[in-house]
Amino acid sequence: MITADSVPQLRRGVRLSFDHVRETHVLLFPEGVLVPNATAAAVLELCDGARSVTEITTALSGRYSGVVAQDVLAVLSRLGERRVVAWT
Repeated sequence: MITADSVPQLRRGVRLSFDHVRETHVLLFPEGVLVPNATAAAVLELCDGARSVTEITTALSGRYSGVVAQDVLAVLSRLGERRVVAWT
């Protein structure tokens, strides 16, 4: 079960990069490409395998107002279902 203490990281072979032509982030993985919205990209940038969901939420709270752990968990859960995020 994924909790606020869980530590997400991008799965092996998955890479978040910035497409300068489209001026948006893209998530590259063996099965394809995802174009995450700005919220998901901000969360993915912090998925380094060292920070917990709570720490990611705290970091995002410093940049944006109204960030809650449940929203971060929801984004990460959806990305986990797409098999681009793993949990340590």
